[in-house]
Amino acid sequence: MTVLKSGLNLFLRYNNISLLNCKKPHFSRRYAAHFTYHPDSNYPTDGEKAKLNMYQAITNALDVALEKDPTAVIFGEDVAFGGVFRCTMGLQEKYGKDRVFNTPLCEQGIVGFGIGLAVSGATAISEIQFADYIFPAFDQLVNEAAKFRYRCGNEFNCGKLTVRAPCGAVGHGGHYHSQSPEAYFAHTPGLKIVMPRGPIKAKGLLLSCIEDEDPCLFFEPKVLYRSAVDEVPLEHYTIPLGQAEVVIPGSDVTIIAWGTQIHVVCEAAQIAKEKHNISCEVIDLMTILPWDVETVLKSVKKTGRVIVSHEAPLTSGFGAELATTIQEECFLNLEAPVRRVTGFDTPFPHIFEPFYIPTIWRCLEAITEIVKY
Repeated sequence: MTVLKSGLNLFLRYNNISLLNCKKPHFSRRYAAHFTYHPDSNYPTDGEKAKLNMYQAITNALDVALEKDPTAVIFGEDVAFGGVFRCTMGLQEKYGKDRVFNTPLCEQGIVGFGIGLAVSGATAISEIQFADYIFPAFDQLVNEAAKFRYRCGNEFNCGKLTVRAPCGAVGHGGHYHSQSPEAYFAHTPGLKIVMPRGPIKAKGLLLSCIEDEDPCLFFEPKVLYRSAVDEVPLEHYTIPLGQAEVVIPGSDVTIIAWGTQIHVVCEAAQIAKEKHNISCEVIDLMTILPWDVETVLKSVKKTGRVIVSHEAPLTSGFGAELATTIQEECFLNLEAPVRRVTGFDTPFPHIFEPFYIPTIWRCLEAITEIVKY
């Protein structure tokens, strides 16, 4: 694979064929998305399971939360009829209009209302329809929710606030329906930030956020809503926040990612093993804040080489925080500088999305280069 740049022209070549110049699509049906979903077989509990996609697993988690906690309420734009991604389907019919209800189109008001509910003792589960539109609520999240416990000496808190938001690339979202804003909030002590990679993790992590004693932002990669399918336990279970998971064990290169990008780097790692005999250890961070320093550093000390990959832009992306901590704590263990494979420092493009996102081939290129350093 080579990338050729000439003025404004950008061509991606694979096996010496220009994908942009093909009269017929060079992609098979499999390449409708930029990744292949890798099912999760790490079940957190035994018992009855059902084949669920990610939005169904989230619906199941919300159903469990509402049934278990009579103070829990769900609110946001269009959630009463199921939401634009159908994650709250049937919940108003089951629990009533007092517990599942619509709000005006006002993100600042949605989060502010949730803070008030949580301070008053309710479990508040709010939905921001797209993560791209969370920014009007930035002040409420950063200056109110995150600081509430601290500023009153723990006399009051809004820890029972969870904010759900669909995020990330989806293939056709353009500027305002594709962004990954996790790094903006990771600079804020007092918040917890979570992003699952599939249905099993989505249910367990969401229930952990809802039951946690701190306000949580739960970012849901929307391209996984229907494309990710697992055998999901139907009973209540949680997955601890702040703990990463080694998805693929390896010995030569550590690759860290989260959300959809886990499936991209898993495929790159498999190709690296099959074609180049490079053993990659893939870590799903899952919780962005607080992140699992111990698991990451243990892997880095073993492999000596690190790649961090995320969809968000390069500059000040959360990968920069990971790279800095790794180089501070593992400098003498590193065989090469930490590499980042990310989105570019541009607004998220529409028709050029395939060139913007950190694809399998960009990740594979980083893997082969870092072992040669």
